[in-house]
Amino acid sequence: MNLSALKFRDFRIYLAGNLFAVNATWMQRVTIGWIAWDLTSSATFVGFIAFVNFAPAMVTGPLFGVLIDRMRITQVAKLTQLLLLTISLGFYLFFTFRFLDEILLSFLSFLSGLVTSAYNPVRLSLAPRLVDRTSVASVVSIVAINFNLARLTGPAIGGWLIAGWGISSALLVQTVCYLPFIFTISLLRPRERSSSTTENEPFIAALQNGIRHALSNTLIRQAFLVTVLYAFLIRGTLEILPVIADGVFSRGATGLGLLTSSAGFGALVAGVTKAFTPSQMTGELPKFALANALLGIGLLPLIGLSSSWDLTLFCISYLGFSGTLAGISVQTAIQMDLDDDFRGRIMSLWTMASIGATATGAIILGGLTDHIGISLALSFAGGLGTVLLATIVLRAR
Repeated sequence: MNLSALKFRDFRIYLAGNLFAVNATWMQRVTIGWIAWDLTSSATFVGFIAFVNFAPAMVTGPLFGVLIDRMRITQVAKLTQLLLLTISLGFYLFFTFRFLDEILLSFLSFLSGLVTSAYNPVRLSLAPRLVDRTSVASVVSIVAINFNLARLTGPAIGGWLIAGWGISSALLVQTVCYLPFIFTISLLRPRERSSSTTENEPFIAALQNGIRHALSNTLIRQAFLVTVLYAFLIRGTLEILPVIADGVFSRGATGLGLLTSSAGFGALVAGVTKAFTPSQMTGELPKFALANALLGIGLLPLIGLSSSWDLTLFCISYLGFSGTLAGISVQTAIQMDLDDDFRGRIMSLWTMASIGATATGAIILGGLTDHIGISLALSFAGGLGTVLLATIVLRAR
């Protein structure tokens, strides 16, 4: 198991503080998804809330990526976390005082997505700079385990709090969870960038150079195509879980927490699997990860047709596994191929592709579910996606 990144003090501190923040993120996602479903009982609106939360990353993410490559990364990290805490507090106050309607929920979700689009390139650039270059692959795997452990615990805690103490309690707890990470950021001393060329470059030129680098690199192009497809179908499906939990099985907030945690469990297993497998070779997308993504997409029709709660839990868990294994493998391939001077820009473009596809998948799959039913919607998506991903893999070979 590649745990070389844990030898570094700053990375260990980052990991401990970040666990609280990512738990807050997953608690908020399940809570906001439940509020959207509870307000409207509409799959389209649930998908829309996911879309407005992710949409800013499609526009502002690359712009923030340029800024990250020319600013002090710890200052930006602390600022974005403070803003996320403030927005989370806004969710709590507006809900507690009964002001949180569909419009305000959409607005706050958009604000949260806008700040997150700034934090994403920070997150993907900061951790690799807390270790030496030989441990970057280890960082990706360990951070993925940390993230997906929270993906398992956060929704379960959120659903448990909603069912036992109400939505206000869940919103308050997730707000408090941002505080430890904000404190630990002050203790970090990231590695300096190798040069200051980007800082002296005109903003638009720096952005264009980042895009040009991504388009000219065959590996990065292939990685982006695979990312768009699995994010649209697998992660898009995971964003409309309230529809499956309550609309299909009538399991309420507790069922939503279980489904989301099942996806988190599968994702956690994927992270551990990736950490225990031999180190990834530079310059390639692992075939095992691509095959699992293909199988995950192929399971979508079964989820749509399933009337068994246990079978659905298993399938959702496998979606979490396959999507995360593909995501870690793709991100590792890109990160191992990058210099620090390009890391913020390229990873912000990758995040834009991933989140943008997830957002689009959520709103399209949600709309299809309302119009033709979840069985037909997921059957159509799974069949088409299997053909497209198989085509990409064959062409890459």
